[in-house]
Amino acid sequence: MPTVARDPERPGAQPQRRAAFGGKQQLSERVAAYVREGIMVGQFPAGEFVRTEHLAAELGVSQTPVREALMILHSEGSVRWEPRRGYRVVPLTRRDVQDLFQVQSFIAGELAARAAAGLDDAELDRLDEVQARLGVAERRGDTELVDSLNHEIHRTINKVSDSLRMASLLNLTVSYVPLRFFGRIDGWASASAHDHAAIFTALRARDADAAREAMRGHIQHIGELLVEHLARQGILR
Repeated sequence: MPTVARDPERPGAQPQRRAAFGGKQQLSERVAAYVREGIMVGQFPAGEFVRTEHLAAELGVSQTPVREALMILHSEGSVRWEPRRGYRVVPLTRRDVQDLFQVQSFIAGELAARAAAGLDDAELDRLDEVQARLGVAERRGDTELVDSLNHEIHRTINKVSDSLRMASLLNLTVSYVPLRFFGRIDGWASASAHDHAAIFTALRARDADAAREAMRGHIQHIGELLVEHLARQGILR
């Protein structure tokens, strides 16, 4: 499943912060990504206001990029501006999450199909080695390493597809997935350890149709696990 760091067990639970709020994106985009993921897992509960000054203090940034981030999220429909009150979190529905992964599975499946013709045996052997390490990490309960290795696998497949614009569209959908909470979503690490086998078999056979279907099935499985998790946490409306 396409990746980052992690943590909630209940709506409103506070995740452990990453030490550095760095990266290549614009600061406002990184703040938007942080809030977007937090909304998905109930860190920012539906109906509550996201206070600019509080979020800026939490993340150690000025209020300007936070305001810009909230404007981005407003344009996406994740928060709603209420005059003289601020930005209120829009409720998340089961259909919202299902739609997100339906779109993501379609794009990721097409990228896998295109990669089937581009991955040579040496690269496939390397991916097998990465997957073997991922399996060991999953059995040890090292979800952070599972996440990192999983990211490497998907990044390799997407890059070999030689479809930059389509990969960019995939990144847009992945930005809504709560990857900083990877280790807290029941079944995600296991899915990364076991779902990839069908994808690798199809890639090794240079079977584009099978690769497409295997990748779609994997992403849809990840989405189902997230829906179940969010439903148990009482986050979905």
